[in-house]
Amino acid sequence: MNKLNFRFWILVSIVAISGFSQGMLLPLIAVIFEKSGVSSSLNGLNATALYIGVLLVSPFMEMPLRKYGYKPVIIFGGGLVVISLALFPLWQTFWFWFVLRLLIGIGDHSLHFATQTWITSFSPAEKRGRNISLYGLFFGIGFATGPLMTPLVNVNEALPFIVSSILCLIGWGFVFSLKNELPEQEMNNNTFFSTIKQFRKTIQYGWVAFLPPLCYGFLESSLNGIFPVYALRMGINVSSVSVVLSAFAIGSIITQLPLGILSDQYGRRNILMTVLFIGFISFTAASFLEHSFVGLFIAILIAGMVVGSTFSLGISYMTDLVPRNLLPTGNLLCGIFYSVGSLSGPILGGLFIKFFQNISFFYIICALLLALSFIIYTFGKKAPVLTEQKN
Repeated sequence: MNKLNFRFWILVSIVAISGFSQGMLLPLIAVIFEKSGVSSSLNGLNATALYIGVLLVSPFMEMPLRKYGYKPVIIFGGGLVVISLALFPLWQTFWFWFVLRLLIGIGDHSLHFATQTWITSFSPAEKRGRNISLYGLFFGIGFATGPLMTPLVNVNEALPFIVSSILCLIGWGFVFSLKNELPEQEMNNNTFFSTIKQFRKTIQYGWVAFLPPLCYGFLESSLNGIFPVYALRMGINVSSVSVVLSAFAIGSIITQLPLGILSDQYGRRNILMTVLFIGFISFTAASFLEHSFVGLFIAILIAGMVVGSTFSLGISYMTDLVPRNLLPTGNLLCGIFYSVGSLSGPILGGLFIKFFQNISFFYIICALLLALSFIIYTFGKKAPVLTEQKN
């Protein structure tokens, strides 16, 4: 039992450090490029490199995991992130940094895919929601503290990258102390075509569980990427925008673990329907309170408290619905759907505020949350209390 706990805490600690590096890179590179005179459109394009890396590597991740096990994939992903972070100060050009962010996307996805699948595979059903919510909580804390590194750029532009790479190296070192395990095998013939077949089968089992990660990706990227543009056009100052955005992150951190525990007791489907509907009400309230800083802060804080856990709840729900031998594929699809949502958020959000100037930006989020709540209510399956028998 102690070994199990040791492994779990090492895995979630690595995820926290990974979240820290991701949270640091977004504002840090945006600030450096802005100071260098890079246009906002190119700045945004560079930020998409991470998600492009995730989507590029996703179809090829499952075969090495099944063949070599969890530990080598985590070591590969962590090593790639450490090296990429250390290379940033060497040459500050747009395309060099684009490639490095793409490599970090590949490394981070390898690391997250393996740790996520490992945690879901050894977590008992009655503690699955708790464990996955802790996974999400640690990533959220890391992601929220990452931007605090941005002021170090005033001391030395290379300093944030050096500190982040050293922290990742320390976390990466602990992985070597873990004993490797292989996921449950569905078939001996692990080919690209068998992976595609497993994708299709997994979607048939748990397609409804992949929608919350997609929703969270859309929500996170549109709030961070498009809401500031909308808010500035509304006359809201930059400092108020950053505080409002931090309210969403704080809200998700506060309730991540309690919602995970509640999902173990009352079922993932019931909790997901509830939080999505309350999220719809919260963002609707935000649309009416746009001109009140306090009102907007409270509405976004409550929204973060309910829908800030949709990614981890979606993973737990997927684990309930999908047979154990398809868990690697299910975790991979959660990452793919999240990335698709993250890529589409700024694009659709940008088009929305361009063509619907007299309508609140929050309405596009409200529509998504209400639709998803209805879909889970209509098509969501009640998962059995224990899923270990589905071997």
